[in-house]
Amino acid sequence: MASSSAPGFAFQANGSENPSQAPDTGGSSRYRSDSESEIYPTAKSLSRLCSRDRDERAAALEELSQKVLVCLGLDRPGSARLSKQTLLHLLRLSRSCPLQEVRMRASELLCTAQEEGIEVPRALASGPSAFIPAKEMFTEGPNQDMLIESFLSLGRVDHLAMVMALHPSYLSCFLRTQHALFELDGPLPRDWRHYISIMAAARHHCSYMVQQHSMAFLEAGGEESWLSGLEHAPTKLRGLQTLNKLLAHRPWLITQQHIQELVCAGAEPRWSLAELIHAVILMAHTHSLCSFVWGCGLNPEPDHIGGHTFCPPSPSHIPHSPAHEDGRQELADGAVEVEVLMKRMVELQQQEEECTQEEMVTRFERERSESIPTAVVRGAPPELVLNLVEEPEFRYEDFAPRGEQSPPIMRAQDYSWEDHGFSLVQRLLPDMGQFLDEEFQVVSNLTYHRMAMHEGVDTYTLRKALWNYIHCLYGIRYDDYDYGSVNVLLERSLKVFVKTVACHPEQTTAHIYHDFWRHFRHSEKVHANLIVMEARLQAALLYTLRAITYYMR
Repeated sequence: MASSSAPGFAFQANGSENPSQAPDTGGSSRYRSDSESEIYPTAKSLSRLCSRDRDERAAALEELSQKVLVCLGLDRPGSARLSKQTLLHLLRLSRSCPLQEVRMRASELLCTAQEEGIEVPRALASGPSAFIPAKEMFTEGPNQDMLIESFLSLGRVDHLAMVMALHPSYLSCFLRTQHALFELDGPLPRDWRHYISIMAAARHHCSYMVQQHSMAFLEAGGEESWLSGLEHAPTKLRGLQTLNKLLAHRPWLITQQHIQELVCAGAEPRWSLAELIHAVILMAHTHSLCSFVWGCGLNPEPDHIGGHTFCPPSPSHIPHSPAHEDGRQELADGAVEVEVLMKRMVELQQQEEECTQEEMVTRFERERSESIPTAVVRGAPPELVLNLVEEPEFRYEDFAPRGEQSPPIMRAQDYSWEDHGFSLVQRLLPDMGQFLDEEFQVVSNLTYHRMAMHEGVDTYTLRKALWNYIHCLYGIRYDDYDYGSVNVLLERSLKVFVKTVACHPEQTTAHIYHDFWRHFRHSEKVHANLIVMEARLQAALLYTLRAITYYMR
C-alpha cells in the first residue's frame, strides 16, 4: 500500500516472492542464487532514488545502472545474471515511477538485460485499473505532483495511489491516515498491524491487498509461516476472526458480548481496549479499501503474483468489443440521463414541501427493503487467500430480508460519529479520531462543481443521497433526511453498483462499473467509489464503537 512502508521498503521487499507462495513463473535459470557473492542493487542504493536532492537522485540512478551492468557481467561474456528481485524492482520502476528519468533508465536496463540473454519480466496490465484507460491517469498537474511526493516520501507509487491521485486532496489525507495506522507508535506491533489487514482483506478475496500487506508484514519482521495459514498465527490474533467476519459482512450483529469476550479479565489472551480499537480500525479500514480496489478494478502490481510474466507476448490482436457498435446511441442516451439527473437535483434543492415524520420513516423502510439484484456467484477464494480466511461461506445478507425478523435500526441521532464515535476513538487511540474525521470530511465535501459535461453544478444533494443510501444498506437511519431523494437521484444501475461494492465487493464486474453514469468522467466514478468506501467504513465503525461504549458503561 502506498503508505504502509517506510522509504526504501519497496526496494527491499517487493518482488521477493516467497517460495511457498509464489513458485517460479517460468523465469530464467540464470538468476543469482543466495550463495553467489555478486554486487547487485541494494535496498539502500535503490532508496537513494527517492532523495529530494536532484543531484543525489542522478548519482543514485548512475550507481543503479553500473551495478546492474556489473551484475550482467558484460566484461565476462556468458556469465550474465540478475536476481528475480532486481528484475521486478526494475519493472516496477519502469512502469510506475512518476520521475521520468528513473522510469526511462529502468526501461533501458531491462532492455539491456534482455539483449544479454536474460529473460526479463513484463507487466500483464497496461495500467493501474482494468476499468479506467491508463491515459486518463497519467496527466500533468496536481495529481502528478502528488504522485511524485508519494514516491519521494514512501519509495514507491502503487496502483491504489495512482487511481486516488485523480482526487489529490483526498489522497493526501488518506496517506496520512495510512501512515498513522501502520507506522506511528501505537499499542500493536507493526507486523501484527499488517497481519490483521491480511486477515481482513482475505474476507473479500482481495489478493491485491493480501499481497501488499504480506510484503509489508515480512519487511516489518513478521514470521513467514503465518502467511501460509491462520493456524500458524498467535491465538490472540486468531481470536479476532469473529469480529473480523462481522465487521466485513454484517456489522449490525456486533454486540458488547463480542467485545467482552476479547477484553474482559477472564479472556485469554486478553486484548486491551486500546489494542482492540486499533485492530478494529485496521480491519474496517482494510474492508473498505477492498471495496475501492474491486470497485475501481485495480490490476495487480507489476511485482505481484498475477501482475507479470516471463513469457514472451502473444501475437497482438484486437478483441471484438460490442461497446463500439452503437456508440452514438449510447452517447445520446447518456446525455439524456445527465440532463434528467440535473433537472431532478434542481427540483429537490427548490422543494419546500415538508414530510411528516411517519412519511420519512416509511420512505426509509421502502428504500432499505427494496430488492436490488446483484451478482450472486459465490466463487471459491483464490489460492493466495484460501488459508487466510475462516468460514468463507459467511457473507453479506440484506439488513432487512423479506419475510424475516429485521435487526433493530441504528438511528444516527442515538449514536453518531460526530457526537459519540469520534471522541471514543480519540480517547482510546489518540489522534486517530482526527485522522479519520478528516477523511470523512474531505470525501463528504469533495466537489469540483461539475457533473459530466456541465460546469458550475452544486452536487451536494447527489453526494448526500449516495452517502445516506450506503448507510441505509447498513441499517442506519437519519431522522431528518428524506429518503425519497435517494430514489429520485440514484438510478437503478447506480444502486446495483453501490450495493455490490459496499456489501460484497468481490462480486464487482466491469459491466456494472460501465453501466452506471455512462456519460460521466472516470474521475467522477472514482469519486463515487471514495464515497462508498468512506461511508462503509464509518457505518462499520459506528456499530463496533457503540458495542464498545455499551461494554464500558
